[in-house]
Amino acid sequence: VSRDFLPRGSGIVTRRPLVLQLITAKTEYAEFLHCKGRKFTDFDEVRQEIEVETDRITGMNKGISSIPINLRIYSPHVLSLTLIDLPGITKVPVGDQPPDIEQQIRDMIMQFISRENCLILAVTPANTDLANSDALKLAKEVDPQGLRTIGVITKLDLMDEGTDAREILENKLLPLRRGYIGVVNRSQKDIDGKKDIKAALLAERKFFLSHPAYRHMADRMGTPYLQKVLNQQLTNHIRDTLPAFRSKLQSQLLSIEHEVEVYKNFRPEDPTRKTKALLQMVQQFSVDFEKRIEGSGDQVDTLELSGGAKINRIFHERFPFELVKMEFNEKELRREISYAIKNIHGIRQVLLTGLFTPDMAFEAIVKKQIVKLKGPCLKSVDLVMQELINTVKKCTKKLATYPRLCEETERIVAGYIREREEKTKDQVLLLIDIQVSYINTNHEDFIGFANAQQRSSQVNKSAVGNQVIRKGWLTINNIGIMKGGSKEYWFVLTAESLSWYKDDEEKEKKYMLPLDNLKVRDVEKSFMSSKHIFALFNTEQRNVYKDYRFLELACDSQEEVDSWKASLLRAGVYPDKSSTENDENGQADNFSMDPQLERQVETIRNLVDSYMSIINKCIRDLIPKTIMHLMINNVKEFINAELLAHLYSSEDQNTLMEESAEQAQRRDETLRMYQALKEALAIIGDISTSTVSTPAPPPVDDSWLQQARRSPPPSPSTPRRPTLNNPPTRPLSGRGPAPAIPSPGPQSGAPPVPFRPGPLPPFPSGSEALGGPPQVPSRPSRAPPSVPR
Repeated sequence: VSRDFLPRGSGIVTRRPLVLQLITAKTEYAEFLHCKGRKFTDFDEVRQEIEVETDRITGMNKGISSIPINLRIYSPHVLSLTLIDLPGITKVPVGDQPPDIEQQIRDMIMQFISRENCLILAVTPANTDLANSDALKLAKEVDPQGLRTIGVITKLDLMDEGTDAREILENKLLPLRRGYIGVVNRSQKDIDGKKDIKAALLAERKFFLSHPAYRHMADRMGTPYLQKVLNQQLTNHIRDTLPAFRSKLQSQLLSIEHEVEVYKNFRPEDPTRKTKALLQMVQQFSVDFEKRIEGSGDQVDTLELSGGAKINRIFHERFPFELVKMEFNEKELRREISYAIKNIHGIRQVLLTGLFTPDMAFEAIVKKQIVKLKGPCLKSVDLVMQELINTVKKCTKKLATYPRLCEETERIVAGYIREREEKTKDQVLLLIDIQVSYINTNHEDFIGFANAQQRSSQVNKSAVGNQVIRKGWLTINNIGIMKGGSKEYWFVLTAESLSWYKDDEEKEKKYMLPLDNLKVRDVEKSFMSSKHIFALFNTEQRNVYKDYRFLELACDSQEEVDSWKASLLRAGVYPDKSSTENDENGQADNFSMDPQLERQVETIRNLVDSYMSIINKCIRDLIPKTIMHLMINNVKEFINAELLAHLYSSEDQNTLMEESAEQAQRRDETLRMYQALKEALAIIGDISTSTVSTPAPPPVDDSWLQQARRSPPPSPSTPRRPTLNNPPTRPLSGRGPAPAIPSPGPQSGAPPVPFRPGPLPPFPSGSEALGGPPQVPSRPSRAPPSVPR
């Protein structure tokens, strides 16, 4: 950048991450993300803004924050790079810093350098022992192969006379896979004297060319070379990631192409646009509704039954089950028959009781049983109505582009469904009243009085053979390894038995339970259980399974329980409706022990059973047909033929077709994304053909990084020429091209090290970067250090 804009000072200066984006441009200026639209051309103002923004979040007393400051610098003198300047590791908290300041800064640094797409500049001062560098240690943790780590050695001009870093920079001692690059930054005196960055770069170049230990590799040293290396590594990384990145972009492009095709034809200035859109939306709604009802939808729900499938379940499982639930209350029915016979005879003592059966008692009981059917019939209408409204709500989701149209469509169709519901209920009640109005004892399926006296009172199962009625998973709730345990099995229900297996392969059968004398009843759901439970038991008080009187079976939902009950009903296992002991004791005195009366009760019971089976068969057939005709088909016809007219009459077309702000924003964002994806793919194609990649250097033995952490640091008195542990002649700090985490300095004679940099992704081009605070105000005048001869 050749500009001085990074803050400097004593102590920890960088207290928030600085994300610095260098962008090649014709003009030179800077922009902050938090100051959008404002261009900084004075770089002193850039430094002041960084300081002010840091204090705004962290306060004035050395606090830190992981919230980054985003700065973009446009210049013709930079290569396109993104660099991140991180705080240096602080060992002892000061000011408002938390006690765990070291760990917090370490976590912040790791958050950035752990990313696979960043390069790490491990910056280490030349006047400290390289083997103890925190920067290299952290880099090794996240980049064990060394593919992303570049060593940067600073303060080469501050080494003692007679020492140099030649073998380090030649990557012979303490090697790294990508080697080291040496740089020389401005001194504090240069900064105070406003020494120009360009002049500092020339001085750096002169230092490497004139120094006997570095002149042979001067072309591979210095800030400009570091910029070139970073740019080449960035190019290599881009080329390596291009195939996967191109595939990702292409998949994103394909995923939005269908949506874009719709948006491409959007013409807001077209006067007929709203009319066309309204017609298309209503037509789409009609098609979606019919598909959901008929079961040929393009979006099949795999989580639950809905639409036509749920209505079908109501017709063929829920409705028959509701009929049976109210039908079999044996003791109550016999009691009613007994009362009816007695009330018909009145005060007369019947002498001829055994010679005939009162037909009036039969009709009274039958009519009462038929009237009871109204409840299940009306309930089925309610269930179908609710499912139709749910289906309408799902279909109107596609109209969300136009909120008013969506709202009005749902209101109009739901209102019409409720209107049809009333008419359907009237028709259902009429069907029940028709059945009550005339008891047809001449029906071909009616057993008649003669056969009723000879028929057993037991309820016979339907002749369905031993066919499989249902299969599925159920949990046996009251049988387990320990009391209260439960286990899931695969159950198979046939017309004669209920079997369960270890799994759905049906190879290992656990048990087969005959269905004779079994009944089903509900079990109250326990407080801690999420399962819904029902139980099977034997009406003759026998054990159902081993030593268990009950077999408790659990399902995940009440709907599943109802479905299993309906399947058991088909197999002849009826719900339990037996009266309580109190009812039996309280009503025991009302029953006559007259054997003639008992025969009459049994005869009428058989007659009622025969006639109600005819009525049930008729009702089970007629009610679904009535609901289908008066509700479902009528609603479909209304949507096809009349919905559009109702929409036109309800509101103005412009109001109805007013697009939601969210949809307009989504359309613009989708079109922009589509265009950006196409441009990105084109750019990737250009990069693939116009850039040259350099291979990664071979691996080196960097085991010294681990060994250095386990062994004590060398003594500062040891005059080792290539190591960098000799104390400098003056304690001057400097900022490298990319900040890194400095070493705390194990030697007692080492100067304090600035707390700024850290190993990070590719960092600033560096010539203008500043280091930590100096410890002395001026640089002593002396010749550069040289190798002793």
